[in-house]
Amino acid sequence: MSFNTDEVLKQSSKILILYSLLTVTVFILLNLMNIRVFDAFNLSMSIISSGGFLPVNYIDSIISSNLKKVVLSLIFLVSFFSLFLSYNIIFFKKKNLNFFVEDFYLLVYFFLLTIIFFTFFNQNNNFPSILLSITSSISNIGISFNDTYQNLSFIFLLLVIIGGSFFSTSSGVRFIKLYSLIKFSINELLSHTRPKYVYKNKFLFSETNIKIKEINKYFLTILIFIISLIIISSLLTMYGFDIETAFKLGILTIMNTVNSSMYGLNDLNFFSMSILTKITLIVFMIIGRIELLTILIISKKIFFRG
Repeated sequence: MSFNTDEVLKQSSKILILYSLLTVTVFILLNLMNIRVFDAFNLSMSIISSGGFLPVNYIDSIISSNLKKVVLSLIFLVSFFSLFLSYNIIFFKKKNLNFFVEDFYLLVYFFLLTIIFFTFFNQNNNFPSILLSITSSISNIGISFNDTYQNLSFIFLLLVIIGGSFFSTSSGVRFIKLYSLIKFSINELLSHTRPKYVYKNKFLFSETNIKIKEINKYFLTILIFIISLIIISSLLTMYGFDIETAFKLGILTIMNTVNSSMYGLNDLNFFSMSILTKITLIVFMIIGRIELLTILIISKKIFFRG
């Protein structure tokens, strides 16, 4: 493996500047919502990194009005979309339209989720709380209000698994991977039923082709996630957790998402967990953040050259 030092420094500097500017922007927006400086600072650091850490026990004590809930929900999207989105918008060129394809898909995905939840799950007119749970889940932050429906926990867990952009601070399998796999699978099925037709694996509204090599990597990523989830869930059940709790906690651990009431895990006491349980959670949080597939590819390059 070889690295272009100048390019690495250039991209690292760009990421550092964008990350810092977005953090400051989020901090200013939170201050404009009349949130005290200390809480705004902590929240801004948590939001931009998809950390899910709160400066208080319950977010309800900071965000009280529906307007603040909606604004905070939209702020959560900063860690859902690509970190380079603002940069690409500012330095937009017509030939670089492909840079916006994934963010466009994510925007459509978010709007569809909003419409579905508003139509079918807004019986008690508490949609601002549900909206925050949606954006918190898709951005892998995990913060929610206490009045969120816990019977929707499975749906919110699915949103956590899907995650956000390739170049966002969120975790998850990534929406673009699932889209690519579904499109490729449908084309493969159609090619067998209609062999005379040629089906191209292209992204909609883009000239970018979905390469077979990338499809194989995406499939391997899904497979690694399933294997990792089975392993951590099995270990947690051995440590005394019931199956449902182990399954939910396993997903949130791999996806680096904090537990909360919308997942039905707000009563978990990490302090009372055994050392072995904590070590297991730490290891799988690292695996989920850096992606095991990356480690396998690097290991192959190092130990199996030629």
